[in-house]
Amino acid sequence: QVQLVESGGGLVQAGGSLKLSCAASGRTFSTYVMGWFRQAPGKERDFVATIRWNGKSTYYLDYADSVKGRFTISRDNAKNTVYLQMNSLKPEDTAVYYCAATSVVGGLPTQPYEYSYWGQGTQVTVSS
Repeated sequence: QVQLVESGGGLVQAGGSLKLSCAASGRTFSTYVMGWFRQAPGKERDFVATIRWNGKSTYYLDYADSVKGRFTISRDNAKNTVYLQMNSLKPEDTAVYYCAATSVVGGLPTQPYEYSYWGQGTQVTVSS
């Protein structure tokens, strides 16, 4: 069982930055693929970014096209935490952001159904 708690959301003006954090419980955090998703009102939950560590020195990353070049996902396995640095924020980035974890072997899952554990979400609002 993995419990996830997001933090760092808030209100920011367009062009600004926010850094989200997701703290995970459990001793096997480093083996999980971690992802960030977001859901705007009346819309489906969309993939934002995902990160996997190969147990050695390599991190594998993937991003949604809409955030490439603006958002950066990272993880600190010693702190059981995954981060999402969001720069050059746009009003269309407004959503509830969710952290997710999966123990799937290999690959970088981008669909919500591929993730087993979810946080409660943190609101990000970007004003124009």
